[in-house]
Amino acid sequence: MTLAQKLAGLVLVVILLLVLGGGCGAWLAARHYRPLLDAANTNLVTTRSALDSLEALAVEQSRKLGELVQAGELRERNAALAQEKARQEARPDYAAANNLLRERTGGDPAQAARAIIDKELGL
Repeated sequence: MTLAQKLAGLVLVVILLLVLGGGCGAWLAARHYRPLLDAANTNLVTTRSALDSLEALAVEQSRKLGELVQAGELRERNAALAQEKARQEARPDYAAANNLLRERTGGDPAQAARAIIDKELGL
């Protein structure tokens, strides 16, 4: 065997060992990291599912909050209208009560006010 053949055989053995070492290293790395990657993928799927659920809940909550705000504004407007209507309906009664009170006190507004205050205080 010549030196070139020995050198070619040695190179072939070195290449074979490198390929075999790389293959074994890849197999060992896959064996070590595959469970970690599977767990990470499972966590990713779970996290994305939870995120989607939370986004859906946030959208629903936002919609319901908007509805509550609108309902509150509607109640506020209706209460203001009812209050104004009651005020309008009570005007004739207040006017009649004031006239009646003036007649009792002789038309003096100060005397009328004193009579009202005395009545409220129970004097």
